Amino acid sequence: MMRKHNPANERIKREYFVYLKEAKRQSEASVDAAAAAIARFEGYARHRDFKAFHFEQAVAFKQALARERGATDKLLSKATLYGTLSHLKRFFQWLAGQSGYRSKITYSDADYFNISEKDARIATARRSRPVPTIEQIKHVIARMPTTTDIERRNRALVAFILLTGARDSAVASAKLKHLDLVSGAFIQDAREVKTKYSKTFTSTFFPVGDDIRQIVVEWAEHLRTKKLWGMDDPLFPKPAMSIGASQKFEHVQLSREHWSNASPIRAIFKQAFALAGLPYYQPHSIRHTLAQLGERLCRTPEEFKAWSQNLGHEGVLTTLFSYGAVSDGRQREIIKGIGASRI
Repeated sequence: MMRKHNPANERIKREYFVYLKEAKRQSEASVDAAAAAIARFEGYARHRDFKAFHFEQAVAFKQALARERGATDKLLSKATLYGTLSHLKRFFQWLAGQSGYRSKITYSDADYFNISEKDARIATARRSRPVPTIEQIKHVIARMPTTTDIERRNRALVAFILLTGARDSAVASAKLKHLDLVSGAFIQDAREVKTKYSKTFTSTFFPVGDDIRQIVVEWAEHLRTKKLWGMDDPLFPKPAMSIGASQKFEHVQLSREHWSNASPIRAIFKQAFALAGLPYYQPHSIRHTLAQLGERLCRTPEEFKAWSQNLGHEGVLTTLFSYGAVSDGRQREIIKGIGASRI
């Protein structure tokens, strides 16, 4: 009977996951990805003790992974291969320095998890991704219904992300006190707001229109003056289950609790874009929209630095490389414009 785990492997894996989380400060999602890659290799190696690792195992696993097919019966993508093998390379490099493994595994053994340079270039190539325009997002917001509190919350949520560029996890955990309507800002206090890398910063409202700002203002005032909620209550609360008109349990009113994760926010976006007759864009895509807006509006390096910081980026290059790619259509417009005006 094939064994499904190895006690020695489980112990050293736990140590590695703690190392990733505490020493390398990686997120739960990153740790889970590493765990999945290691589990994939263990399954292939029949849970043989890591101390018995030999570089030929890495080569054989790499070849087997390249032949593997996914759920759609297609070969795994180069990006999947690259990601899985990179996690394994880092794990075995770390393992080579651990007591009890140093004499069994050399640091260079992990290099055999490398894929070819050609495949690595394919896997890591930056590809143009569709990004919604400001006009499209405003169209979506305008089409959203506002009959119930839940519908008004949904519309205000989409408007808030456009206004602040906040990540969905931060929005899900925001409280009323984090919204400063006087100065026009979202105070992302990492002690209570789930920010990336637990970073505290303030996002001043982006210049996307007074109509968008007013939707957020009216929602906050509704919670404070009509619902009589306190400053520690959620800005975008999850719905409460109650018996509706159909005599069935439905989401017909708001609770005073935060969502436990950002999945409901993505569902709201999906429904809103479908209602507007547009393809679905994830909440995070609005950050790309705002980065591109900043490229057009900012006139000095200082202005773009401030814009970048407003998105929570420590360096301008993060905004430029990760969010500010020029779309193919815009690229053509710019090149044609240069040629028309300067030749």
